[in-house]
Parts: sequence; C-alpha cells; structure tokens
Amino acid sequence: MNEKQEEKELSDLPFRNQDLDIEQRVNDLLNRLTLKEKFKLLAGRHRWETKPIDRLGIPPFLMTDGPHGVAPHSSGGKECTYFPVGICRAASWNPELSFQFGKAIAEEVRDVGSHMILGPGVNIDRTPLCGRTFEYQTEDPYLNKKLAVPVIKGVQGERIAACIKHYICNNQEKNRYTYSAEVSQRALEEIYFPAYKAAVEEADVWSVMGSYNKINGVYGCAHKRLLKDVLMDKWGFRGFVVSDWNATHLIDNPEECIKAGLSLEMPRAKHYKRRYLKEAYSQGKFTEEELDEDVRRLLRVMCLVGIFDDPKTLPRGSRNTKEHQNLARKIAEQGIVLLKNEDNVLPIEMGQVQKIAIKGTNADRELAEGGGSSAVKPPYEITPFKGIQKKGGNKIEIIDDVSEADFVFLILGLDHEEHNDVENSDRESLELPKDQLDLIDEVSKTNENIVVVLINGSPIKMESWINKVKAIIEAWYPGQEGGHVIADIIFGDINPSGKLPLTFPKQLADSPAHITDKRYPGNEKVFYDEDIFVGYRYFDKEGIKPLFPFGFGLSFTSFKYENIQLDKTEFSGDETLTVSLDLENIGEREGAEIVQLYIQEIEPKIKRPEKELRGFERVFLNPKQKNKIQFEITKDALSYYDENLKSWTVDAGKYKVLIGSSSRDIRLESNFNYKE
Repeated sequence: MNEKQEEKELSDLPFRNQDLDIEQRVNDLLNRLTLKEKFKLLAGRHRWETKPIDRLGIPPFLMTDGPHGVAPHSSGGKECTYFPVGICRAASWNPELSFQFGKAIAEEVRDVGSHMILGPGVNIDRTPLCGRTFEYQTEDPYLNKKLAVPVIKGVQGERIAACIKHYICNNQEKNRYTYSAEVSQRALEEIYFPAYKAAVEEADVWSVMGSYNKINGVYGCAHKRLLKDVLMDKWGFRGFVVSDWNATHLIDNPEECIKAGLSLEMPRAKHYKRRYLKEAYSQGKFTEEELDEDVRRLLRVMCLVGIFDDPKTLPRGSRNTKEHQNLARKIAEQGIVLLKNEDNVLPIEMGQVQKIAIKGTNADRELAEGGGSSAVKPPYEITPFKGIQKKGGNKIEIIDDVSEADFVFLILGLDHEEHNDVENSDRESLELPKDQLDLIDEVSKTNENIVVVLINGSPIKMESWINKVKAIIEAWYPGQEGGHVIADIIFGDINPSGKLPLTFPKQLADSPAHITDKRYPGNEKVFYDEDIFVGYRYFDKEGIKPLFPFGFGLSFTSFKYENIQLDKTEFSGDETLTVSLDLENIGEREGAEIVQLYIQEIEPKIKRPEKELRGFERVFLNPKQKNKIQFEITKDALSYYDENLKSWTVDAGKYKVLIGSSSRDIRLESNFNYKE
C-alpha cells in the first residue's frame, strides 16, 4: 500500500469523522490503541510535545508556555505579542478584557502551531514575597474566579486548550519542589479551590496542571483525593491533568500517578517510562480501565482542539497584529494603578513643563524576555523612557540635571533576576534595592517634584520614601505598549482606573504568612495557619492598616456613591436579593470607577471575615453622568464551608451589604436578613 492509500484509509476512520459525537470519536481511537501505544502517550518528548503514534496518524500534541504571551523557548524563538502580566490584567477588574486577552493569546498559540497554552496562572497571592506573584491574579478567590473563567472561554473559543495552573497551593517558589502545604479543608474550599472549581464548572477547562508541592503530605501530581475525587468526580472535569515540568521526580512509583488521574508526564518520561508502566501493570498495580481513563482524557482534548480535523475548519491563527497590540495597550491602560497624587500634581499639562529628567534602573530597560516560563520575545517593547520621550516630542526637553528639571520621573521597581519577580526564586525583602532608595534620597534633596513609576509585579515597601515623592504610579510589567500608556497617564490622555488586586502591606510582618517561620518559608512543611484569613481578610481581622488596601486606586476624577436600595429586606432559599445604587462622576474628566460589593455576617456562629468581596462592576462615566448600578445576591454569597458538615452552608441571621471604592473605603451600606 502506498502512502496516499494509507492516508486515505486513516482519514476514513471514525475518530477522524468531524460529524460524529466527540465521545464516539474518542472511544473509537482508544479502542484502536495497543497497550504499548497507550503507555507511549502518557509522557512527553522534546520538552513541549507528546509522542506521535504514526501507525494511526496521531501527531504530537504541542504545548507552549505563556501566561502573558507565547514564550520563545517553547515556540522556536518566534516573536509574539507581549501582553501586560497577569497581575496588571487583574488590576483592570475587567472580565471582558480577560476574555479578549484569552482569545488573542489563543490566536497567537494557533499561529505558532501549538495546541495548548500553559495558563492562566491563578495561584492565590498568599505572600508578597512569592517570585511569581506577577504571573498570578489576586489574593481574593472571588475576583480570581471571575477573571479566570473569561480567559479560559476566550482561549478555548478558538479551539486552543487552556491549562489552568498550578493545582494547588503552589503559593511560593522557595522550596517549591518539596514543601508540603499543610492546609485546612475550609481554606481549600473558600480560598484556594474557587478559581479551579469555576474553571471546570463554568468554563469547561480542558487541562489542569498539577503542582510541584505536596498538599497535606501528598504530591500534587499523585493526589488521588484532589485530582480524582474532587476535580474529576465532584466538579466534573472532563479534560486531562498534566504534571508541571519534572514535578513527578520525587513521587515513588507510576501507579500512584495513574490511579490519581495524571494523564501526561512532562517534559519526558520518568515514572511513565514504558518498562516501569509495563512492570507495574503486569503486577496488577493498576488496571487497564484506570489507564484507559487517563488516556481517554488526553485523546478527548486532542479531539477538542481539532488535531484530527481538517485544518481548513479550524479558527485562523494570527500573531503580532495591530489588534493584539491595541489590546496589550488597553489592558495596560485599565490595569495601571495610581497610588499617590499629592496636590493633584498629575496629570501634567504639556504646555506648563519645559524640562524633565528621567532616571532609574527601569527607565529604558526591556524586561519581556525574563521571568522564567513567562518570558516573551516581542517584536518591540516601548519602555517608559521611550514613551515619555515620544509624548514630549519637541515640546519638552529631557535633561540630566535633576535640580534644573520641572519634574523628575524615577522609573524604579524590580526585574526578573534571582530574588525578584521570577520563577524558582522568591524575593528576600519588600524593599526596593538599595541603589534605588539612595537615588530617591539624592534626588529629593534638590527637587521636590518627583513622580515615581514602579515597574514590578509584587508589593513594594515605601515607608522610607513615600513622603519624599509627589506621585506614585504602579505600572506593573505593562507589556510591549507600556511606555506609551505610562506617558498617556502622566500627561492626562488616559485617566488611570486600575485597582489593586492584592494588599500592599506597610511591612512584611503585617502579612499573615509572615507571622512565624512555620508559615513561611517553612521547611518540609509550610503551615497555612492563617487559614481563610488571607490578604485583606487578615488585615481586617487584626485591625492592621495596610500601606494600600485591596481594591484601592486613585483617579483624576471623583465619583459620588448614593441612594443604596435593596428590593427586599429579607430573603430565603433560592431567592435573589437585588441591590442598587447611583454612581455619579462629579469631576471634570471622564473616567472609570470599579464599584465593589462586600458582604458581612453581623453575628456569625463561627469565625468569618469582616467582609468578603461578592460583586464588582467597572463603570465608565463622562463628567456629570450618573448611572444606576445593580448587583444580585444569592445565598451562595452568604455561605461558608462547614468542616463538621463537610459541606457549604449558610446561616440564618442578619447580614450587611457594603459598597465601596476599595475594601477600606466603604461608601454605602445596608442590612438584610436571611431566613432558612
């Protein structure tokens, strides 16, 4: 038989028939695989792909790194759009923007020839020292799930698999391969599970990445209770679990992973070497039924992404388009946060400034190609210096002498070197590097008009210098268009509207993970003794004033909150309580406000947070424009996990709805009763 005849025979097989139900296609293909071929599919090769099965025409399934842009190390060095990092996107509090981002990054994945993006990263920001905080989204489980779901829908709408990571409690890089997160079931349910649960139940995510660390003594990639019992059986996950790269090397044997539901060991076989699998199988340590279930999940995703389909029927890929560049810019515009603006020094009017100085480590530094697995190789990167320089044109002179400048812009922050914002290494301090602290001191002696722009992905301590500067812009790592956006904010073409998705503490000791060494860095075990009191929940409980609270962000305009109304004062069961309020832009500029709704149980039977985020809406208003905002509250917004009942529950009683501009700036409140 010649090659064309073989291709024709393969193309006629049922698993290649796009008109058939996907489960029929998967079953047909699974039944054609030999035991040896099933073993072969369980582990990767060449770092980023599965092994092909030539006999059946099964090509490699290709994966790529890239929480905020397709990585060069997994795409053959290709140039791809560098979007703002995860925490910047989260600071926009804009689910629609997250959807657009997911769609765009999927188009880039398709264009480089891959089938799955290793993201989004949704690990909770438990400690401000975590080296990968910049990749993640938030300290709050509600905001986390509300932003993760649209990313996944955006990606998978293009028939590219999303891989949500890292399941679970991978909240630090220090000792990440070996530590055991000792965490209560309540904290798992209320803080660490929600984004993953919603990813499965609301977004039908096609892949989940198992973490390096142990959870209560069992490695994430061999954790039968968390993978099989919770993820698959309880939540209904139908995709496949992939190990983090080399996350299996400390697990004792292959059958633990097979029985737990690990479908794919990456980047290559360690436990899933065919001889190990054959030996364990022959000794009855796992069954063919258990093996088939793991293989079936991988085959299902292969079908979902169209690996066996006519390429002409699949969505088109695209990369480095104007549309993607504009989206990168828009995410930065909505995610950059104005932290301080003394005497409304910003925005600066172009005609009133002749000379400026631009100083600092990150002024003209390109940072896209760092950070570890999140590196991106963009076609260009607009640094803050380039952006401000272009904005000023020939109207503003950039000088070196800070004493002669009308304004000094200090572009400071972190980078992706060891012990900064980087994979496999945590920060050692919340302080800026000493040379940057010295620069602030030096400049402040001769010029009081200092604007600090921070390029970083995690909280910075500011106690020693915050009063020496007039304004602070938290720009995060703002992507390849970031410099333009920073300049637009400085000179008032963009009104900043980002809000912090995590708490900035005044000092490290104020953070709940840093009360004792047991909590961080731990040793073999890291004790999550703060339990559900992560982030603002802890600061509220202990009455600690943060440097900047969760949900905080300034604007160039002002918003008035008034007229809170509840459509009923009491509800029960599956009823819905509707909360409304009026929001008015009472300033002179158009702008967006992020209205936040928190719930408080007034007399709880068990320990509960003082308030918990249960709704938010990003609202854009022109000057003097007023809008009515509505939220709907169900019993889910009132519920907590009862460890005695081993289930979620809601208690009858009095509750308070709190509406605010941040978690510490509550503008309106009202009470209601819940009846069982």
